[in-house]
Order: sequence, then structure tokens, then C-alpha cells
Amino acid sequence: MAMESPFKADVLKGKVALLTGGGSGIGYEISYQLGIHGASIAIMGRRRHVLESAVASLQSHGIPAIGLEGDVRKREDAIRVLESTIKHFGRLDILVNAAAGNFLVPVEDLSPNGFRTVIDIDSVGTYTMCHEALKYLKKGGPGKDHFVGGTIINISATLHYTASWYQIHVSAAKAAVDSITRSLALEWGTDYNIRINGIAPGPIKDTPGFSKLAPEEIISKNSENVLLLKLGEKWDIAMAALYLASDAGKYVNGTTLVVDGGDWLSHSRKLPKEAVKQYSRAVERRSRAAPVVIPNSKL
Repeated sequence: MAMESPFKADVLKGKVALLTGGGSGIGYEISYQLGIHGASIAIMGRRRHVLESAVASLQSHGIPAIGLEGDVRKREDAIRVLESTIKHFGRLDILVNAAAGNFLVPVEDLSPNGFRTVIDIDSVGTYTMCHEALKYLKKGGPGKDHFVGGTIINISATLHYTASWYQIHVSAAKAAVDSITRSLALEWGTDYNIRINGIAPGPIKDTPGFSKLAPEEIISKNSENVLLLKLGEKWDIAMAALYLASDAGKYVNGTTLVVDGGDWLSHSRKLPKEAVKQYSRAVERRSRAAPVVIPNSKL
């Protein structure tokens, strides 16, 4: 069902947004919604074919968009991508950190290197992008009464609010992301009037992340052990991002907005361990396949 945005079409007119992980899934929907509401879009990602597909889709809707190859784990890539964004669009107003790594795995089967990889992408990558973007985001134009800085949105999760089965690596990484959000909001909100907030999505259908966390193979073979999920849509997360990026959220800083329909309030669902071990590698391989970017992204 197509959803109509409650925001004016030009609510982000003249703004420039850089999104990590913005070429697929939730990240792409945020890119699309920010773009059709007036922003110019730069997408950072590691896979060239994903970037090219996403940029072509955005441009087909009349959205000024570029794709920039880079890995958030590498500071030199972060610096280069930010410089390229400024060179192309002349400014940066919004940074969305949506790049993430995830897979289901029992703790005893998770190597320290696997744990570190997710921490590096989600936590260190988020910090690196924020740190290198500061000099551009604090150069916003003057407001009526004070200096106006840019906006950062960090995509988090609800896994660490209690505990989640077979996701110790992601829970730790996203807990760090939430802490980064609060600390930066305190310092940069005070010093530069930059707003830093987060979004913690619940289970969102038709995304690579959901296919990893609730694989079809596991659910179909173990339906009696899996509670029905209350699924959200990518549009829901994009609308939250649009709210935080626009003047509608001008008095919101240091908050991680939970967008999950209250799902996190329920007990953590346990998937059978043997099923997770059997299917996690297959799901991971499938998730690496090129995502299909639908030209008309409205749900």
C-alpha cells in the first residue's frame, strides 16, 4: 500500500545528505525519502554495483545523487568520501550512519574476529564518520538567534535494551552507537548546535537485515517456536529520519527514537540453536547477493 508523506515536499530544500549504507534496505528508503523532500544525496558503500543501481534509481526520480565507494572502517575512506561530497555539492547538512553488519550466531561459535568486525562497522565506523564530518557540519548557516549546525542520525537497534539470542556482537555494537549518540549530542549540541539523534528500528520487512535475523528457513521449519512478529515498513524508519532531519525535530537532541510498534517491550524470542547454526551461513551468503532496488520505492 502506497503511503503518503505527512511532510511538505520541500521540507529539506537546499540540504545535502550523506548516507553510509544508503544503497539498499532501510538506508536506501531513507535516501529516497530525504531526496524527494528536497535534499541532494550522496551514498557511501563498499559495493560499486549497489551504489550504481541506487544512484540510478534516485536520479530517475529527479533527485540529485552520487555514489561514493568507501569502507566506514577506514578513516582514509571517510575523509575522501566527505571531501568528494563537499566538492560535488558544496556543503553537508545531514549525515546518516546506516552501514551495519549482522548475522545470527551462538556465542560459542562467534570468533573474536567476527565480534570485532561488527564492532568496527557499526561502532567504530559510526564514530569515524561523525568525527571526520564535524568540520563540515559545524559550518552551517546563521539562524535567527544563533549559529545553526548540521544533523547526524545514527541507525541503532533495540537488541541491547534487554538481551537478544545469538546477537551478542550486534547488541554490544549498537549499545556503543547509542552511547556515541548521547555523548556527541552533549558536546557538539552545546558547542556547535549540531543535533545528533538515533533511530532504533524494530523488525522491518523486505530488508536484508530482517532476512538474517528471521530467516525463512528457520521460521518455516520451526513455526511452533517462533512468535508472530509485528513487522514495520522501511517507510516508517524513513519518516522518523525525515522528522529528525527537518525543523520538525529542531528541539530533539541526544535521543534514540524507537520505531518498532512497541515490539521491544515483549520478551526476547528464542530461535532453536541448531536451526541457527544450520542456516546462518546460508543466509549470510544469500544476503551478499546484489539487492534489487525498486525504482519507485514508495511502499
